[in-house]
Amino acid sequence: MEIFLMVLIFLVLIGISNMIHRFLPFIPVPLIQIALGIGAAYVQGFHHVPLNPELFMVLFIAPLLFNDGKLTPREELWKLRSHILLLALGLVFATVLIAGPFIHWLIPTIPLSAAFALAAILSPTDAVAVGSLSGRVKLPGKIMHLLEGEALMNDASGLVAFNFAIAATVTGYFSLTNAIGSFLVIAVGGIIIGALLGFLVIWFRMLLRRLGMEDVTLHMLIIILTPFIIYLIAEELHVSGILAVVAAGVTHAVERDRMRSASIKLRVVSDSTWSVILFTLNGLVFILLGHEIPGVVHQIWSNPAYNNGQVVGYIFLITAVLILLRFAWVWVSTNRQFKSSLLTALSGVRGALTLAAAFSIPLTLADNRPFPERSLMLFICAGVILLTLVIASVLLPLLTREKHADSATMIDHGREARIQMLQAGLRTVREEMTDENKEEAVQLIYAYTKRLQQSHITDKSDMKEFWEATIAVKKIGLAAERSVAERWLKEHKASTRAAELFLSSLDRVEMLLASRYKIKLLMRTLWQNLKRLLTNNEPKEVPMSPDHPDWDQYKALKLEAIRAAIGEIQTVKPAEKKEILQAVIADYRAMEHFLQNDRVWSRRKQKLSSERMELELKAIQSERNEIQSMFEQGDIDRTQASQLRMDVNYREANLFESQALVEDEGH
Repeated sequence: MEIFLMVLIFLVLIGISNMIHRFLPFIPVPLIQIALGIGAAYVQGFHHVPLNPELFMVLFIAPLLFNDGKLTPREELWKLRSHILLLALGLVFATVLIAGPFIHWLIPTIPLSAAFALAAILSPTDAVAVGSLSGRVKLPGKIMHLLEGEALMNDASGLVAFNFAIAATVTGYFSLTNAIGSFLVIAVGGIIIGALLGFLVIWFRMLLRRLGMEDVTLHMLIIILTPFIIYLIAEELHVSGILAVVAAGVTHAVERDRMRSASIKLRVVSDSTWSVILFTLNGLVFILLGHEIPGVVHQIWSNPAYNNGQVVGYIFLITAVLILLRFAWVWVSTNRQFKSSLLTALSGVRGALTLAAAFSIPLTLADNRPFPERSLMLFICAGVILLTLVIASVLLPLLTREKHADSATMIDHGREARIQMLQAGLRTVREEMTDENKEEAVQLIYAYTKRLQQSHITDKSDMKEFWEATIAVKKIGLAAERSVAERWLKEHKASTRAAELFLSSLDRVEMLLASRYKIKLLMRTLWQNLKRLLTNNEPKEVPMSPDHPDWDQYKALKLEAIRAAIGEIQTVKPAEKKEILQAVIADYRAMEHFLQNDRVWSRRKQKLSSERMELELKAIQSERNEIQSMFEQGDIDRTQASQLRMDVNYREANLFESQALVEDEGH
């Protein structure tokens, strides 16, 4: 039960980390998850399960690398094969041979063979951490493919070097010839076993399909089990399980290309299922990493034998050597420019694989003496992981940030973002169109097409100022409407129910125009539902329309409120806001026209059917999602995101104001 609660809490923390990232997109999700994991470790009574390196590898690393092997572009990897091998093999062994003696010189209490082991597990970059960089950091495509290919292969070389160095430390014996031979057997054997088993799984699935077994659930189960089974078989045969699952992933990518049209349903289910699995596993990797760090730090921090400032200095010096060595290797071996080499060097972040390998360091040597400086080695690994993540998170966005030449470029950039936002809404309308809502969908498609055309020709120099002014003018109108309603209620010119419905509609429109309206709106809705449950006798209202018993009062109130709003807006100065004033007044005039003509109002009611509302609200939500996505990826800044949200909020407020005359708050 305790383990179940721990996993449940970790899953909740994964969700919280993504919510935090929505508000702080400049902080990578892995860092947020590590911080949450660290916080969870300090909660009293929280169950702690020691990290099992073998279980960690098969449960997390195997499926993640299998998926990376499926998705990594093979053509790009093949073009960069020599550079990838130079990083995945050459740089790993160069790091072991150069950083190992440096660590031994810096910390003499760590034997040379153990220093080699520490350098070996610090040399591989982490595929999961590298992938986390691609969202916010705009690395050139060639560099990103190089990093992905390197991360797929250098785990095996680093772990093999680590295992031999640990064996030499424990037994006191090392043979270079045996080490090279074993590495070739482990690496090549892992690739061959993985490819063979991958093709075997594909053949088995094709056999099932020939036998008429097209059950998507069965095939999906086989795909999910594939990386775990292949990893375990490879490790049992004493070859690299990591390279085996990567090779199996590549073979499944080949099968995916050849069978692209064979089962659309399976592909959709597979993509959806894997997205959930990867989202969960990626989050758990960094939550677990953070959860382990306090225990690692405590062993050193509370030990009087260590100078805390000195051991922190070790982390900075070792990290600096790793980055400088990586920069020099990339610059010399790949003939890259200075900036490309620097980006590649800073992108070499370390991850949970490093800490998992560090936990596999034995507690004792062959003669039962304690393994020298094991706790310090774990502390250094944790520190290097955090430091490389922080350095990459801070420096890479600065080095890859696009500089806009002038204000005209900024205007074009904002226009492109608005077009992209509207296109997201338009796509949603088209995707959601059915035979039942086809007429409403066509109307919305026309409206979006018109907005897109206007966006292409707009020349507003400051869209944020424009929308702020528009919303400010709209709020002036709403305040005038509210004054009329409160006066009518005080003078008993309208029934209490009609006035309350009118004021409630104004409240909601104002909330929709405010930046924090969603929380207020949610609380208001919950209160209203609770009040209904407590009273249990409130009649269900019919829509506010010409058929409603209070329609005449409501209509008269709304018309006077509209005229008051128009009169108040016409007094607004200065004259520079003339375009904005006219636009808002035009909205009010249109509403006045609809109210004065019951026939037109009946058509208006039909236009604002539930199908139309549902479609338009889905499209608006897609626009918001697109804004957040552009913001998180760094395509737009906070100011541009804010002005785009103003655009969406204003349209949603107008939509609700129109709906409020068709459907009251009780629905």
